[in-house]
Amino acid sequence: MTSTIMSVSVALLFLELFTSVTMINISFCIANSNVACIDSERQALLKLKQDLNDPSNRLASWNIGDGDCCAWDGVVCNNFTGHVLQLNLGNPDPNHGTGSKLVGKINPSLVDLKHLIHLDLSGNDFQGIHIPKYLGSLQNLRYLNLSGAEFAGVIPHQLGNLSNLHYLDLSKNFYELQVESFLWLSGLSLLEHLDLSQVDLSKSSDYLLTINSLPSLRVLKLSYCELHHFHSLSSANFSSLKALDLSGNHFNNSLFQYSSWVFGLRNLVFFDLGNNEFQGKIPIGLGNLTFLRRLDLSSNEFNSAIPGWLSKLNDLEFLSLRGNSLQDLSQVLDIFSACDAYALESLVLRSCQCSGHLTNQLGQFKSLNRLRLGNNSLSGPLPSALGELTYLTDLDLSRNRLNGSIPLSLGQNLNLEYLDLSNNLLNGSIPLSLGKFSHLEYLDLSNNRMSGTLSENHFVNLTKLTSFSTSGNSLILQVNPNWVPPFQLDELLLRSCHLGPHFPSWLHSQKHLSDLDISNTRISDTIPRWFWNSISQYKFLNLSSNQIYGEIPNLDFDNRPSPLLPPSSGILDFSNNGFSGSIFHLICNGLKSISYLQLSKNYFSGDIPDCWMNWPGLGMLNLGNNNLTGSLPASIGTLSFLWSLNLRNNRLSGVIPASFQNCSGLVYLDMDENEFVGNIPTWMGERFSGLSILILRSNKFHGYLPIQLCRLTSLQILDVANNNLSGTIPRCISNFTAMATTDSSNLQNAISYVTMMDGTEAALDASVVTKGFMVEYDSILNLVRSIDISKNNFSGEIPMELTNLKGLQSLNLSHNFFTSKIPEKIGNMKSIESLDFSANQLSGEIPQSMSSLSFLNHLNLSNNHLTGKIPSSTQLQSFDSSCFAGNNL
Repeated sequence: MTSTIMSVSVALLFLELFTSVTMINISFCIANSNVACIDSERQALLKLKQDLNDPSNRLASWNIGDGDCCAWDGVVCNNFTGHVLQLNLGNPDPNHGTGSKLVGKINPSLVDLKHLIHLDLSGNDFQGIHIPKYLGSLQNLRYLNLSGAEFAGVIPHQLGNLSNLHYLDLSKNFYELQVESFLWLSGLSLLEHLDLSQVDLSKSSDYLLTINSLPSLRVLKLSYCELHHFHSLSSANFSSLKALDLSGNHFNNSLFQYSSWVFGLRNLVFFDLGNNEFQGKIPIGLGNLTFLRRLDLSSNEFNSAIPGWLSKLNDLEFLSLRGNSLQDLSQVLDIFSACDAYALESLVLRSCQCSGHLTNQLGQFKSLNRLRLGNNSLSGPLPSALGELTYLTDLDLSRNRLNGSIPLSLGQNLNLEYLDLSNNLLNGSIPLSLGKFSHLEYLDLSNNRMSGTLSENHFVNLTKLTSFSTSGNSLILQVNPNWVPPFQLDELLLRSCHLGPHFPSWLHSQKHLSDLDISNTRISDTIPRWFWNSISQYKFLNLSSNQIYGEIPNLDFDNRPSPLLPPSSGILDFSNNGFSGSIFHLICNGLKSISYLQLSKNYFSGDIPDCWMNWPGLGMLNLGNNNLTGSLPASIGTLSFLWSLNLRNNRLSGVIPASFQNCSGLVYLDMDENEFVGNIPTWMGERFSGLSILILRSNKFHGYLPIQLCRLTSLQILDVANNNLSGTIPRCISNFTAMATTDSSNLQNAISYVTMMDGTEAALDASVVTKGFMVEYDSILNLVRSIDISKNNFSGEIPMELTNLKGLQSLNLSHNFFTSKIPEKIGNMKSIESLDFSANQLSGEIPQSMSSLSFLNHLNLSNNHLTGKIPSSTQLQSFDSSCFAGNNL
């Protein structure tokens, strides 16, 4: 074994580029030649530049003053003739931002470069224009790369004129490119590399027959092409194929049943069938592909044992079965132990429902540099043999049931770059040996049962660390106040660790932090000014559940660079602390690229600022449990993406502004315990069509319950108790279909959650009076269905339609002026657990059907005018007599 093992990705890169070797042998003339470029070609290039917007000045060298275009960036000429041979205008940074993209159109002058053999325009933004037909005139082209350049429309058949083409990449144009017929492809007989990933091929029925006419093909990529099936072939003319990518389509098992030619591609080195719809057993025909080095079967529905023929694939370096339903992990290890050679470098079995223990058998896989077994059902301790995998760079054992302590031997894996042991049952302390990982970039130990102290010695060699999480453990971070860490982190998650009482001053040294969670870390301090000054760098900031106090200072970022965040990306949580004073500086001068703003359970006071027009992407706003006063500002109506608003328990007053109806995406609205006045707006039922939770409890609303609220078919919780409302209950109340069903499965996604950085979910919470007590729900809020209109001035009879709400769990109509009888069909409300009709003017007998309410465990019918005999049933007889007091029963 060599001293270093080439990673799969690097090996694959060589495989994908081997087709362009012939082009590398061309004489790459550049600036030191005495032959200047051809004037007509220089003019063609200048015209090409005129039609392009170049925000990063990549084409700055292309100017009239410099006559030799062979010296221009991206231009390669023939060393003897001066003709332009190559245009390398691909985006040098295609994965980050838009600043380096060329934008615009392609000037037809390009066809004047008649000797061009290499054209790369990849990663730019041509804004949905069609691929120019005149590219088919560049008949000397051997290499054409238009991937990710935002072309649209049908691929022109004129590309079939490029008979010298060896390499063609039209991939990743976001499904906007289409192929209606593949006949043009048959003219490219020399083609060795074809990548049509993300091109819509659903309308082309001849693609396979045409591709079969390309005998020189070595690399074929058809991922995410909307393909559903392969036609049968008697034989594959492209049997010399080395790489085949069919991932992300809609194939089912028919690919294996009717396309046996696939298993005849004996020279395949790379085969990707991930993200399809395969089911059942992993096909035995794959065992014929004995030269495979990379096999990806991830995200399918295979549900069999690991096949024994895998042991035939002695050259296999990468295997991914992620997201399938497999069996005992030890079976996998046994199969590979039977191989003559241990070539396996990467094993990915994440989310495979694998069970069993990790054993010292792992130590046999000396070549492993990537082991991903996360999100399975593995149990038992971590084996000491993990330390024998000295080439390991990537280890993911997260989301299992592994227990015991981290073995000291793990400190021998000095090449580790990625280590994730999160969401297990690991205990004990973190060994100092982890501080030896000088290559480590990502370390996640969150949500375990570890304890002990973290000191500066744990981090002494972690100079490359960019992400660190120990959230959800009982660890104490004990470092010198003047400590300067050896790393620069992007992500730091320490929820529920012990950092306090002082605010950690060493954070001042972290210039790149964008994700920070130090919630519930026992900090009892003010926030230093240097931290306020850096707050714009965060896209995720959670300081909740501490004892941080003080006021928010003036955060004037107008003269500073805006945070490099996309709109509506950020999460900011200051809840459950001791902050006081106004929120004006934060709202009017502070961060504005936030989607989740949580300021509840503090001592903030003063008015809610009228600056919400600066927060266009805000989706979740919680200002509950503070001392805010004044009215709701009109600008809150500009929050068109708002889906959750919590104003509970403040001293807000005034009417609900008409502009608020523009927040038509609201799912959750809680205005409980304030001093709002006026009528409940009728437009709530018209504009808030997706509302699931409406809590207006304990205010000063008056008037009728609007009949328009009946349009809220998704409503699960309606609480208007303790107001001055009057009138009758609208009979259309049975339109609350979310309360009418006993099947809760369709409500699982009704209430949204916010996923925090460590993978935990921050659920919405709501306080609901049920069974005589105020109960706060959060994680199961989506299953709660309740109506509370108590302590108002409602009158009339209880409508029979109310009994259609068979999924309702809690109903409180107490302390009103309802008359007549309890509806006879109340027994239809099979899900009722809490029922309170007390302090009304109800008369008549208790309906016999009430005895069938088998889930009822809280009942109050006291202080009415009920008569007759209490129906005999075990359920009703179990209630205390106080539940029936003040009647003539």
